[in-house]
Amino acid sequence: MSTQDYMNTSVQEPPLDYSFRNIQVIQDLMSEEPRKGQRPLKHSKSGKSLTQSLWLNNNVLNELKGFNHVISLLLQHPENLAWIDLSFNDLTSIDPVLTTLFNLSVLYLHGNSIQRLGEVNKLAILPRLRSLTLHGNPMEEEKGYSGVTKADRTAAEVWKRMNIKPKKVRIKQDAL
Repeated sequence: MSTQDYMNTSVQEPPLDYSFRNIQVIQDLMSEEPRKGQRPLKHSKSGKSLTQSLWLNNNVLNELKGFNHVISLLLQHPENLAWIDLSFNDLTSIDPVLTTLFNLSVLYLHGNSIQRLGEVNKLAILPRLRSLTLHGNPMEEEKGYSGVTKADRTAAEVWKRMNIKPKKVRIKQDAL
């Protein structure tokens, strides 16, 4: 991996966007052209994308079999994948392959067919996951599911400010 390729791998890069392509299986990505965005995608010398974002929303995926293999062919640094949009597909569960993407911070799964709320527990292993969408899945009907509203976020932020003391800055005695 060249330092230049690593430096250019960024969430700031446009996503590799396969949305609205009627993708049925992950292998279809190899024969489909990604959508063109306002900014062109950057590629490594080997022709692989330098992005950290993959959009697969609004397709007809019902499983992610072969995901790691295919993304290794498309992305220069698949281990840096930080954002995956799988919203509006036909996924019935959270595929374990998603739990291997330790840099994943954004995962959109809304509008799928995920039945069991317990599926979400699989994602607890992801240390950087900060944004997860699940609304519009049958699991919403399960007891214990609750969406987070703007009011909930505001209340959590107020609680955080009131209850978490800022770290004290220590000044070294020698510096004085």
